[in-house]
Amino acid sequence: MRSSEPFPPTRAEAWVRLREFLSVATHYGAQRNQVVAGHPHVSRLSPAVRYRLVSEAEILETVLAAHPFPAVEKFVQEVVWRTYWKGWLELRPGVWQDYREQVARLRVSAPENTLARVAEITSGRSGVAIMDRFVRELVGTGYLHNHARMWFASFWIHSERLPWALGADFFLRHLLDADPASNTLSWRWVAGLQTKGKTYLVRRSNLEKYADPAWRDDLAGLDRLDDAHVSAAIVEDTADLSIGPLNDWPGRPEAATGRCGLWLHSDDLSVETSRLAELRPTSCRAFLSGRRDASPGPSPLSESYLRGAMHDAVTRAGAHFGCPADLEHTETLPAAMVDWAQRDRLNSVVTLAPFVGPVREALPAIRSALLAVGINLVLVRRPYDTALFPLARGGYFGFWERAQVWLKGAEPFKV
Repeated sequence: MRSSEPFPPTRAEAWVRLREFLSVATHYGAQRNQVVAGHPHVSRLSPAVRYRLVSEAEILETVLAAHPFPAVEKFVQEVVWRTYWKGWLELRPGVWQDYREQVARLRVSAPENTLARVAEITSGRSGVAIMDRFVRELVGTGYLHNHARMWFASFWIHSERLPWALGADFFLRHLLDADPASNTLSWRWVAGLQTKGKTYLVRRSNLEKYADPAWRDDLAGLDRLDDAHVSAAIVEDTADLSIGPLNDWPGRPEAATGRCGLWLHSDDLSVETSRLAELRPTSCRAFLSGRRDASPGPSPLSESYLRGAMHDAVTRAGAHFGCPADLEHTETLPAAMVDWAQRDRLNSVVTLAPFVGPVREALPAIRSALLAVGINLVLVRRPYDTALFPLARGGYFGFWERAQVWLKGAEPFKV
């Protein structure tokens, strides 16, 4: 069996893709930067990882079981980057809040010429042919190679002098793997905010080295990216970078008493692989939330992918836990969860802890609504996250050194 989907929307297909990738995983380090059609040199598993159809820990365990660590070190390191970004943002949630506030403010108060240029570029009319090609690929497929993402973000920030937050918002709405931590912090890194004094500058020489020649057949505007023409923009950091304590969520659902329901959310859609696997829920429920405001939301492709992934998760949960499992559409998530809990006479609702991002933002209202009718919300964190998130207090390479100790430990992987 081979994966027929370019970006597998189910756990079964994601595992097929992962097993296919094992045969070329040792070439990843040498070929990963090549931006070519079809992206054969990377796993293309990032959308599945974003929603944890397969988890980072499962991927690492599988790859390291198939190959010696030195042969796949670069791939392992890139998987761990995602964990680092998540842990970094968990410790500094103010950065996400600042990004959200910037986007909301800029949508209504940015100068008209800025918003007009944003509209031109995001519709593929920048005048730089290769950047317009990247826009068409992103909008048309929901994906963009990481190297192309960096080039585009640098073009946006340092060549066009546009607000980084609006570029990050464009990616967040269109990428199938739109992860709040990886997306927000990668844009901040390109802007020079993550590592003070260090920016990423798009260079024509780099494009010519790594981009497929077929993607450079139209040279329109490429001279604007000549190495000597792009200089770093001065970007002000308005975020609160204070490191706070991690939420102390347990690794097991001991607090779940009586009749419990299992809530499946988009931050982790393989609940049956976690320590919740032995739970005996009365029912399982996932919710797709409708939009009630006029601000731009996820693209139709992104919404379709998430719908398929959540349907797959509900199907698997029903089979694993042997109980009713449904996917419900709602415009008011807290009220919908209360309705479910009361219909099924639940005493508690259990879920895997969501990460800093939209699902986490909804937690206070959900918890309050459930407590108002006497129902407890129980959050459980995976051991993988518990072990690695606290290590993300500084830069990546210090994190990587400490993470390797855990990765190479004698105990089996804990997902």
